[in-house]
Amino acid sequence: MRGLIIYNPTAGRFPSKSMVERASKELQKRGWEIDIERTRGAEHTTSLAEKAGQAGYGAVFVAGGDGSINQTVAGLLGGDTALGVLPSGTANVWAQEIGLPVLSWTNWVALEKSAKILAEGQERWVDVGLCQGTPFLLWAGMGLDAFVVHHIEPRTRLEKNIAFPQYAANAAWLARKWEGMKLKIVIQDELIEGTYLLAVVTNVHLYAGGIAEISPSAKINDGQMDLWLFSGTTLAEALRHMWTLYSGQHFNSDQVKHFFCQNAELYSEKPFYLQVDGEPLPESRKAKINIQHKALKVLVPETLNPELFSEEA
Repeated sequence: MRGLIIYNPTAGRFPSKSMVERASKELQKRGWEIDIERTRGAEHTTSLAEKAGQAGYGAVFVAGGDGSINQTVAGLLGGDTALGVLPSGTANVWAQEIGLPVLSWTNWVALEKSAKILAEGQERWVDVGLCQGTPFLLWAGMGLDAFVVHHIEPRTRLEKNIAFPQYAANAAWLARKWEGMKLKIVIQDELIEGTYLLAVVTNVHLYAGGIAEISPSAKINDGQMDLWLFSGTTLAEALRHMWTLYSGQHFNSDQVKHFFCQNAELYSEKPFYLQVDGEPLPESRKAKINIQHKALKVLVPETLNPELFSEEA
């Protein structure tokens, strides 16, 4: 089997070149013929993945964070080349979701372990969301989270080493300027109107760097997404939502609405911020979101979290 490793030298908290080389050896031990490419940026990552698919590679292994994964998905979407992840980013939410070890100060061999797990794992087809035509594997966010992403990225490696405290502090600080969005939302011909601090469409369980479990019942291959709407206009309301989200109490809040959907359109008189998988998208007065059912092949561990995949879909 032929595989390509794409690695992002600027992703995450640690330099990854030597770790990628060791991960490559683990794959080669298990029958993979591996090429390695260093990416020069987002468009280059997508281009490398797309060319690998066209060349008939069995898998593209991306060594980076959720942003690098997002860029790789854009190149593999709809093809037969599988996505494998060697988690070396800051949050590594996708890796957390499927049960891969995450690179940290106490786990320097995470990429090697992940390579071994995936080489001995299985292939599955998963859904991919589209926001403004841009693919997302995890979530699309509109409002406060996208506002934060637009204002703190890119970060230095030092800043990534204090990732969550810095993100939480920045979110709280920036929230003082955030007044919410007056939105009209259309889901399956149903109209919803209100003022919201945040709207999130998610296809996975975890959110906010994996710290919060936003959608415990989400299935990544069932052909539908979860839409969460967090009402409000003030800093106090934003902080309250942060707490309920991190503590898992947002399900019971009368200020939070939840819907299942296959597509959604959001409209506002004023432009609002957008992000997909933690990557900023241009501001817009309209966001169109839909899902492509089982549009991406992924490599996952042999033993899967049964709550993430639907066997019936």
